[in-house]
Amino acid sequence: MPNRRDFIKTSALLFAGLNSFGFRMPSFISINLFDSKRPGITERNFISDAIEAKISSVKNDIADEELAWMFENCFPNTLDTTVKYQVLNGKPDTFVITGDINAMWLRDSSAQVWPYLRLINEDKKLKDLIAGVINRQAKCILIDPYANAFNFSNEGSGWETDITKMKPELHERKWEIDSLCYPVRLAHGYWKHTSDASCFDSNWQNAMKLVVKTFREQQRINDNGPYSFMRNTTVAYDTVPLHGFGNSTKKIGLIHSMFRPSDDACIYPYLIPSNFLAAESLKQLAEIFANENLDKEFAEECREFSQKLHELINKYAVDEHLFYGKIYAFEIDGFGNKLFMDDANVPNLLSLPYLGVISSEDEIYKNTRTFVLSDDNPYFYKGKAAEGIGGPHIGPDMIWPLGIIMRALTSKDDKEILSCLKTLKATHAGTGFMHESFHKDNPEKFTRKWFVWANTLFGELIIKIHDEKPNLLKNRF
Repeated sequence: MPNRRDFIKTSALLFAGLNSFGFRMPSFISINLFDSKRPGITERNFISDAIEAKISSVKNDIADEELAWMFENCFPNTLDTTVKYQVLNGKPDTFVITGDINAMWLRDSSAQVWPYLRLINEDKKLKDLIAGVINRQAKCILIDPYANAFNFSNEGSGWETDITKMKPELHERKWEIDSLCYPVRLAHGYWKHTSDASCFDSNWQNAMKLVVKTFREQQRINDNGPYSFMRNTTVAYDTVPLHGFGNSTKKIGLIHSMFRPSDDACIYPYLIPSNFLAAESLKQLAEIFANENLDKEFAEECREFSQKLHELINKYAVDEHLFYGKIYAFEIDGFGNKLFMDDANVPNLLSLPYLGVISSEDEIYKNTRTFVLSDDNPYFYKGKAAEGIGGPHIGPDMIWPLGIIMRALTSKDDKEILSCLKTLKATHAGTGFMHESFHKDNPEKFTRKWFVWANTLFGELIIKIHDEKPNLLKNRF
């Protein structure tokens, strides 16, 4: 039996069809499936005139009413619900929560504001807000470069019993390479859009030098370094083996990561997508420090470090797959063992061109992409409702919208992009928002109704299509 929403939608379509033959909807019937899901204007955390104008402009060019409604709900969701802006000691300061978890992940906060960079020269308030994110992230890194998530102040969290060097400012202390890469990416993106180097004060410079110092420590050339992590848990991926230092590796010069962007523990500590992103971050730091005359010697160190990581990835992380030719492994240990899979969380192998790490035309990437989007990736699921990448974090048969969105963002094929849009439209479970994951056979079974990274990334996808392939938005699904 159809649910109420399907019944109303069918009725609306029926009346629309009758209307085309000259019939009119009775005046006593009012059907509006697509009322805004945004907070009221007075309840929004932050309002940007430039963002509002962009929403209106793009929405008007989307033929599919439901898709346009989803875009309007999702794109401003970070500003509407997650940001806390203030001026602290004369500098912008912005705290960004993930949604239903009241903490700031370095990765998520960067990704959540990234799509707004294109508009910051049109809105001084928005520019200050993002400068505030950069300032806050520098402060977080200086508190602890090994933490992935931070509190607003020193209120502590539910993870104080973790067997690691917790502090009250930390929400969680899982060492993930990408946690330090995303703040570099955001700062570099802000600088490239604005030519404004005012954020690059002594605090920020010290934080960036600590980023590189931490990368060096986690090469573990001479010892295990200062970081270890264990948790009392029944969930295997929530703790780290071998006394918290991770499974054994051959010390080849790649950077160890104890956790993936999913916050799941690595099997082999050389996480290749994150090492790729670290190489790109080092390149970006080199550009900033050299061009702004901050520290030429440090810039050269970053450039050489970046080049070396690329060499090591090409030497150790590429292998001949049984079916797909040469592809990138997801994780390796340096001894020759390689894990072939991909996870929906970014950075992953699928996202490498989106992150500017590698060309989408690179043959090894193309082979890898084909593998990732196949049944030979153990975390690629196909069901009655959808197909897409998931991961161990939620479990089998759960597809992540992040993966579907990233598939579209890294595609040049119109049919593939349209297929992704159709899937995203069909699987939001009537909420008008993206979720963390949903069941491959039943989108009504989903996790995290307020997962803002996915919402903002969906908005970024729609704007990219609007800019590059506007005819696709003239389709009705």
